[in-house]
Amino acid sequence: MKPVDEYFFNQKEPYQSIMLYVRSVILNTLPEVEEKYSYRIPFYNIGKKPMIYLNILKGKNYVDVAFVQGILLEKQFPVLKNDNKRKQVRSIQLRTIEDLDHENFVELLHEASNSLSKSKKAWFI
Repeated sequence: MKPVDEYFFNQKEPYQSIMLYVRSVILNTLPEVEEKYSYRIPFYNIGKKPMIYLNILKGKNYVDVAFVQGILLEKQFPVLKNDNKRKQVRSIQLRTIEDLDHENFVELLHEASNSLSKSKKAWFI
């Protein structure tokens, strides 16, 4: 079993179901995305640049769907929040699968992919 698969299957519910659902949406929406296991969490890269990662922050009760260049997308997609005072990363916090607006998320994935493809660096701040 790949480390990223182990990570998902070792999560408690409802986090496991939420993460597996988000993973399937990402992989089905962006066939060019590469799933990696870095820093002990799943990352989704476009080329060699990280675009999204999934995490459960200590002391929080949600899955953090974090966009690396989220600061560039937060005006167009107000669902992205600045959690933990991060400089560049913005995220969607999911407590249930129903919290995810599928159509909006797919649009956000396409926009994030296009933005990252045009960018020279993944981390710019």
